Amino acid sequence: MVRRCVDFVREQAQDGISMRDPPIDPPSSIGKRKLIYIPIIHTAADMGTLGASIRGKKLSTLGRQGLTHNAAVVEKMWEEIERVVARLPPTQGTVRLYQDGLPVCGHEREIVSELAGAGSRNHRLLLELEARGATLMGTESPDLLVEEYQLATAAFAPGAAVRTNILQQKLRDSLLEKRDRFVADRINKTLSAGESGILFLGLLHEAAKYLDPDIDVVYPLGLPRTGQRRAG
Repeated sequence: MVRRCVDFVREQAQDGISMRDPPIDPPSSIGKRKLIYIPIIHTAADMGTLGASIRGKKLSTLGRQGLTHNAAVVEKMWEEIERVVARLPPTQGTVRLYQDGLPVCGHEREIVSELAGAGSRNHRLLLELEARGATLMGTESPDLLVEEYQLATAAFAPGAAVRTNILQQKLRDSLLEKRDRFVADRINKTLSAGESGILFLGLLHEAAKYLDPDIDVVYPLGLPRTGQRRAG
């Protein structure tokens, strides 16, 4: 997914196309802001050209039996996510969809449609929710996603040294915080009073702690990690 997002960002820069958001309804003077937080696990279909490298790394680390078990765990989690999303009650007013790895670029729906067509269950859910009336939102900084892709590519390069991996982990941790802050700021600025949002975000993220305090965060699948204490 990051690879495809990077391509779109570069194409826009070359063509001189500005990156604009979907129109945002004027804020209402009444009504709380609500965010449904869905923690996710990325699949190979989400990762584009990095998918094969990630699978190879898992195979060398977990072994074939461990890889099979890991795939079963991921499958079960996505079945639960799909069940929860299918049972979300109808919401009055605007519902905004925020997605891990989806850049603010003006081509959000094209990216989501392409990944859904490649087999991403996550992005198929986004299209289903959009068909039910939700608004797809660019969520992440294109520049930070380019950095993420470059770090991931370096991590899977042949002969990556242990020292290099330790340095890269520190860089990834720092980059993850920057991404979380951007995602939270994006939600803070685009989710208006009386609106609801649904956020699909990887398990390692901690974006919730950077959200405005008036946003009511709901975790239908439970907290994504013990470090996140904001329960709705």
